[in-house]
Amino acid sequence: MKFTLAWLKDHLDTTAPVDAIAEALTDLGLEVEGVEDPTAQLGAFRICRVIEAVQHPNADRLRVCRVETWPDGPGGRTEEVQVVCGAPNAKTGLVGVFAPPGTHVPGTGVDLKPGNIRGVDSNGMLCSERELMLSEDHDGIIELPADAPLGVRYIDWKGLNDPVIEIKVTPNRPDALGVHGIARDLAARGLGTLKAVKVTPVPGRFPSPIGVKIDPALKAKGCPHFTGRLIRGVRNGPSPDWMQARLKAVGLRPISALVDITNYFTFGLNRPLHVFDAAKVNGDLRIHPAKGGETLLALDGKTYTLAVGQMVISDSHGPESLAGIMGGEASGCTPETTDVFLESAYWDPITIAATGRALKINSDARYRFERGVDPAFTLPGLELATRMILDLCGGEPSEVVADGAPIDTKRTYQLNPARVVSLVGMDIPEATQRATLEALGFTLDGTAVTPPTWRPDVLGDADLVEEVARIASLTKLKGAPMARTQPGVPKPILTPLQVRERTTRRTLAALGYNECVTYSFIDARAAALFGGGTDAVRVDNPISSEMTHMRPDLLPGLLAAAARNQARGFMDLALFEIGPAFHGGEPGEQHLQATGLLVGAAAQRDPHGSRRMIDVYDAKADAEAVLATLGAPARTQITRKVADWWHPGRSGVIGLGPTVMATFGEVHPRILQAMDVKGPAVAFTVLVANVPAPKVKTPTRPALAISDLQAVERDFAFVVDAKVEALTAVNAAQGADKALIESVRVFDQFAGDKAEAQMGAGRKSIALTVRLQPTAATLTEAEIEAVSAKIIEKVTKATGGTLRA
Repeated sequence: MKFTLAWLKDHLDTTAPVDAIAEALTDLGLEVEGVEDPTAQLGAFRICRVIEAVQHPNADRLRVCRVETWPDGPGGRTEEVQVVCGAPNAKTGLVGVFAPPGTHVPGTGVDLKPGNIRGVDSNGMLCSERELMLSEDHDGIIELPADAPLGVRYIDWKGLNDPVIEIKVTPNRPDALGVHGIARDLAARGLGTLKAVKVTPVPGRFPSPIGVKIDPALKAKGCPHFTGRLIRGVRNGPSPDWMQARLKAVGLRPISALVDITNYFTFGLNRPLHVFDAAKVNGDLRIHPAKGGETLLALDGKTYTLAVGQMVISDSHGPESLAGIMGGEASGCTPETTDVFLESAYWDPITIAATGRALKINSDARYRFERGVDPAFTLPGLELATRMILDLCGGEPSEVVADGAPIDTKRTYQLNPARVVSLVGMDIPEATQRATLEALGFTLDGTAVTPPTWRPDVLGDADLVEEVARIASLTKLKGAPMARTQPGVPKPILTPLQVRERTTRRTLAALGYNECVTYSFIDARAAALFGGGTDAVRVDNPISSEMTHMRPDLLPGLLAAAARNQARGFMDLALFEIGPAFHGGEPGEQHLQATGLLVGAAAQRDPHGSRRMIDVYDAKADAEAVLATLGAPARTQITRKVADWWHPGRSGVIGLGPTVMATFGEVHPRILQAMDVKGPAVAFTVLVANVPAPKVKTPTRPALAISDLQAVERDFAFVVDAKVEALTAVNAAQGADKALIESVRVFDQFAGDKAEAQMGAGRKSIALTVRLQPTAATLTEAEIEAVSAKIIEKVTKATGGTLRA
């Protein structure tokens, strides 16, 4: 939203400088994105007089001008400079606009320097309107009246010294899409006095030959109120210079007086209007839903095909306007227009937004109607626009024709002055609160507060508090410690799950992973690859076609991030994310995951040849590291019952009985191909909430348990069936003596053709190292042999193998 300072002062009686206004707007929630000061571009251009203009001695189309300038302004010293000019209207006695050397000319992008043109010195420039970016006129230099004040800055004399302020308006503040609404906020802050908009009905002099009718299907919601009137005998020439200057300042192109007036009301009072050339309208106007298939050539030069149900304004020959969005070219006003039908209507925001989105039309009218204009200002806006058309274009107005009535937006909320303290923490007197709300247009009856019709965003008691705090300025809010309800150390704020989440994040970062934060929405194809994509988790109003479903797992987001990085040349990646995954669409049907992804090599290339590609054991080690940090038991079970997006032979599940704590392994090649990731890629997912809480809940680590007695290691080799997993032998050996056996690990496996040649077909050898750690006394040889016998017994029973000789 753009507006000029002079435009603002039409609605606000203030002496505040533009800097103070900009600061107050941002503080009020209307963030200022920029302030354009015309002085920065055009401040150096001053009114001058050509003393003499003679023919250039070496060029037929150039003239040498002696120019009288006032470099210090009017009343100061004068200076005579020589300028070579090619304009056909350069002549003796001309009063024009001069730019001295060193001036930046915005229309050409050139910084002026003293020069020599065809052997004649030239110092400065006599400017055209295009060179000052005031118009496209470049037929000659600017020619001013003879009584124009010499030495005065051109922008001051022309009235162009008007700063332009641009603000960012949030969707909940449609009232700030008009200069009057912005002025109201500033007046409530105390930066001036709001000038009331006085509406004096214009009496009609004849019945309108064009009637209006709203289809019953739309009157309840789509278009509850439509007003209009015919004005005959208008002169549709250019709009006044002051109006054109303001419209140009906010980025609009002046077209004609009638069209410019409607644009002026759109930005000034947030009241979009439309004008039809009455001579091109056949019969009455009807507001109705489209049947589907109708076409309309709009004012933007494009032809649109309407879908069933989209609102349209038609005459007896067919569609003439896209309701609330854009008019049609067939009934548009031209310089030859003499009779005009002026429309002012209220359109339903949702209907306008749906139609505009479907047709891909972005207009100033749609932008405002889909956010919500003041429904009570429909008829007053028509009366004000009628008055301006009569003042600027002349004409004779008809009686007003209308259908429907303004919608009833009346609602009442209770003002509780104490809530400002409880919700915001600011102590504002009740009298100040009431005065603030009244200044914003709220109606107070005791403690009952009725919001104005232009504030559809106020929907509860808390919104009243927000308005009071916003006008008072949240910058005055002072920090204060929270009051303690009881002495001593306060209870922890974070829940156990939040503590675990933080611990997991720090652990994964310490392991060398880079954190990703991806959207919780993914596309249906990716969701289906990971067991999701059902209607239960489909988003009703997705922000894009690639975000239609809630994610069933964190892996698709990480794989997509890996694919984007690989496309940019980053092949070795370690990424992780912690966040919710969704197994249903109802509240609470989600679970916290911590997922890590490794892609490429495990180490950088070096001259020693130690580089290797990542494998399943990297993912397993990192998953176990996370589980250990969370306090998971050291002895867990690993099974192979994994989801189908994992490699079936190179993945596993870490759990305790039926409880799954983590899954690790290689990502299935089918998934990598579908996600456009170049493998190998391994990953793990830890279900943080499934890890059992430690038995000892203390804020400190337990005491270090260590023995000073000599540990003993014994090696065992078992011949087993080739299909027996090494983990089976490890678990069996670990269970031989849980108190004495500290660890069991596999240090060798002999398998393949050579092994089968020695041990028989379908056989292999697994070698284990068992570490025995006594805590009471040094082990004797007999005790060691007894434990060894138990290990052999357990392993042979579990695997069906034999001790290798």
